[in-house]
Amino acid sequence: MGLTSRSLEYVMIALAVGCAGLTLWLWPRFAGRGVRAWLGRLAALAVTQCALVAALALAVNTTFQFYGTWGELLGEGEETPAALTPVRGGAAGPAGVPGGLVRPAPPQGLDRVRGLPSGPPGGVGKVESVRILGRRSQVANPAYVYLPPQYFQRQYARERFPVIVAISGYPGGSFLLAQHLRLPQTAGGLIRAGVAQPAVIVMVRPTIAPPRDTECVDVPGGPQAETFFARDLPEALRQHYRIGHDPSAWGVLGYSSGATCALQLALRHPRVYSAAAALSPDYRVVNDPTTGDLFGRGPEGERRKREHDLLWRLRHLPQPQVSVLVASSRRGESDYGPTRDFLAAVRPPLSAQSIILDRGGHNFRTWRRELPTALRWMNGQLTFPQDVMRGR
Repeated sequence: MGLTSRSLEYVMIALAVGCAGLTLWLWPRFAGRGVRAWLGRLAALAVTQCALVAALALAVNTTFQFYGTWGELLGEGEETPAALTPVRGGAAGPAGVPGGLVRPAPPQGLDRVRGLPSGPPGGVGKVESVRILGRRSQVANPAYVYLPPQYFQRQYARERFPVIVAISGYPGGSFLLAQHLRLPQTAGGLIRAGVAQPAVIVMVRPTIAPPRDTECVDVPGGPQAETFFARDLPEALRQHYRIGHDPSAWGVLGYSSGATCALQLALRHPRVYSAAAALSPDYRVVNDPTTGDLFGRGPEGERRKREHDLLWRLRHLPQPQVSVLVASSRRGESDYGPTRDFLAAVRPPLSAQSIILDRGGHNFRTWRRELPTALRWMNGQLTFPQDVMRGR
């Protein structure tokens, strides 16, 4: 049974209930004072607690999709690059990849997302489940892609659409962006209301080597997450979808760890992403137990670490010509102070705006409040049509 299957969840719930009932039934037999009675009580409590915790963990994971497979949970994602050697060879698809760099995938939880477009794509749009292959990073990352109704309409058939790369927090993935942030549903509503231009939205997770938190960083001798987001992902999407090629058509949006990635990508790669919307970001990337060593040792490692500190970048390096939006809360968010420091350090040609709530925690309720404003802001930064295709 798959890690996120409902059948496994129901089996674990039944097992937990059974263990609890068996403990109650056997408890009188462990009422003595001897060693065997003490060991019996401890064993019964331990087994019941483990079963309850396992059932709860599976239920939470099935709901939030933190880990999609047993391999991700057990840390087998690091082996992914070795399995993608064919990306460098062949001649049947774009960039020498048989079948192309964006490939159809199983639902990956998409079938459990509520409120997605249902009907003819030309009238309501469409959300696809895909896997995106990284030609340089040698990884395969799952994603959802929202295509607006206009993408399928004849009057737009030769126009390229702006694209928003949306990055979830860690852990988690595209499922959280669709189900709990409700990104495609919100974007579709804004487009139907005429307050946002049609855009392609690509929903991905920030890590390319789960369960490790790669923070969109190229790890020396390890996962090349920055390369994936700054080079591989744009290349794959441009070859597969009718989207703009110029940075003025590209924006990146995220929450939590994904917000940190969004700011890092826009400030470090302004020729790829011209705008970034960051909901509850951190302004520097640091090592912790989930990331391991992201930067390496010695002077080179210190330099890399320093350059992923955005406040240091703004104060010591030329500021790029991009637009950023940052969101925080005066009460409930720990990044309010750093957000004020970041905004105070902004100088032209970098431009910045903010969403500051009076109160809001680090959670989806807060981010859903901020999302419509962030999407309308992004709508004003990206050009459409970015260019027009010649012939077909």
